[in-house]
Amino acid sequence: MEAEKWGRRIRAFRKLKGFTQESFAKELGVSVSILGEVERGNRMPSEEFINSVAEALNVSVKDITPEE
Repeated sequence: MEAEKWGRRIRAFRKLKGFTQESFAKELGVSVSILGEVERGNRMPSEEFINSVAEALNVSVKDITPEE
């Protein structure tokens, strides 16, 4: 459940910033399949992954953190 919330937020911000899954995965240095698993909620993103996402999107971690 928590992983799904993170995935939806990451996907929404990625699209808002104009990244494709392929280009964003390359920016993060991960495979497209890993990014896809996170966005679908099949994989809980690590703290390091979340920090990388926030930096790549030029937003704060707080911005992408799902609401309780």
